[in-house]
Amino acid sequence: MSYLHCELEHDECHLPTVPNMIFQSKIHIFFEAINLESRKFCGLLKVGQLSHEVLQQIVLFVMENVRYPNIVIKGTLTPVDISKPRNHVLIIGQLHDLIELAYDKISCKLPSKVGEEDWTWAVNSLSPSPTDSCSLYQNVATVAALPLKSSRHNTPSRAHSLTKLVRTHTVGEDECIVIVCEQANLFASVCAIARAYPSYSKKTSSSLSLIYTVTIEILLTDSTVALSRDEIKALTETCEGVRLAAHIVDAPANEMHTDGFIEEVKKVAEKLGLIPTIIRGNELAQKGFGGIYGVGKAALNPPALVVLSHKPQGATENIAWVGKGIVFDTGGLSMKTKTTMPGMKRDCGGAAAILGGFYAAVSAGFSQNLHAVFCLAENAVGPNATKPDDIHTLYSGRTVEINNTDAEGRLVLSDGVVYAAKDLHCSTIVDMATLTGAQGISTELHFSEFASSVADMKNSVADRSNATSSCAGLFIGAHLGFDFPGSWVHVDMASPVHSGERATGYGVALLVAMFARMSENSLIHSLCYFSKNESNSHDRNNSSKKIRLS
Repeated sequence: MSYLHCELEHDECHLPTVPNMIFQSKIHIFFEAINLESRKFCGLLKVGQLSHEVLQQIVLFVMENVRYPNIVIKGTLTPVDISKPRNHVLIIGQLHDLIELAYDKISCKLPSKVGEEDWTWAVNSLSPSPTDSCSLYQNVATVAALPLKSSRHNTPSRAHSLTKLVRTHTVGEDECIVIVCEQANLFASVCAIARAYPSYSKKTSSSLSLIYTVTIEILLTDSTVALSRDEIKALTETCEGVRLAAHIVDAPANEMHTDGFIEEVKKVAEKLGLIPTIIRGNELAQKGFGGIYGVGKAALNPPALVVLSHKPQGATENIAWVGKGIVFDTGGLSMKTKTTMPGMKRDCGGAAAILGGFYAAVSAGFSQNLHAVFCLAENAVGPNATKPDDIHTLYSGRTVEINNTDAEGRLVLSDGVVYAAKDLHCSTIVDMATLTGAQGISTELHFSEFASSVADMKNSVADRSNATSSCAGLFIGAHLGFDFPGSWVHVDMASPVHSGERATGYGVALLVAMFARMSENSLIHSLCYFSKNESNSHDRNNSSKKIRLS
């Protein structure tokens, strides 16, 4: 920040003229985004008073510290700003909600030339299969319908299709997304829209094109009560968490190495007023973290165990979220091929989701002790790399014979969950990881797959076709201990961590919703099904069936 001030206040910044007024307006947005008092610099921002080089430095500074496009959430509809030449609006919802939506409730978001008859015709012309859209007046406004039926891939909110529709219709400049939905689907819908706007890009032409604002406006079909400021704040922070997780996963390992990931953790810690615990490098080996150290010891950037702890007054429960943070996975000496190695920057998706989820949950107010444990390493190849047949002693004290260096995630997670149980005294532990490529298909458990004649177990299954996802989770459970008295949940999210070549930020909303009953925010707390209907056990038992049939 001091460097930026120095450059701006320097008397010699009167060289070339600013290229155009649009560029100047972007700089004003920058100042607002980083909470600087732009009036201090108004004189410098006049044509001719800042060199193009200095402006580029401002661009780089802000792009590194502010995620664009910027997302703003509003609980009510606001009239279209007629002073702007284009006011692109996307109105999206399920067909029955759009049909029942009265014109006078949505007219403020429509171009003046779109009347009630035009709106009615457009909505009635929609025939989603699975989705459909209709342009209103030269594509300035568009109405789009979500699928009629949900499936195992598409929850009642139709979140998957919502993300795809927004991506299809985004115009890459200031725009407004109006989501028409029931209150029960609000949280999932807003998170789905956030996923449509990734913030990471190193395209040389994209620095300015990314700088625009997406306004999400909410129209609830089953409530006339406007969202409170705290509820909007919770939605905003969850969106930030989703986009943070996606940003980390999208970033390449030459930037998002273990040191880079630790910096992201430190940024979140600073926002929340926390001090991270960091154990890294040789200290890991000295303290017995043989899994994390063994996986990451060959990398230029040393492995680390990083912990963020939120400890509010009056808390009675200890919860840990443990994330696999393999910033890149070459497979180690059991090396991946040239076709399977690209994309392995995404192997930190579990830890990224934990960081985004922790930020969202704590920012909204979390009533219990919550610990985020990040198991960070790069599974690299080098003289010091772990070799097949090596034996490592993990933090559990159990020995593991390495028969596949490409089965590394379970090693780092085992250290993490044991640390959560033994050192943080957590009774509830969730681990989250992009653990196995077979995550989408296998379900059974076979611990005999890990049998070793020289150690307590091997780290990979003997039969690669035998439920490798379940076996990987079972390996972690063996180190936590099958007699662990608390609750343990293993989440393998290798498939949903990305869609195509872009990260999804998956896991953030899942974590927030899983622990909704511990949130002090009314909107987040409403996500807890049991809080809505504690006494009706019959409805609880049949809720999954209702969702499947809806």
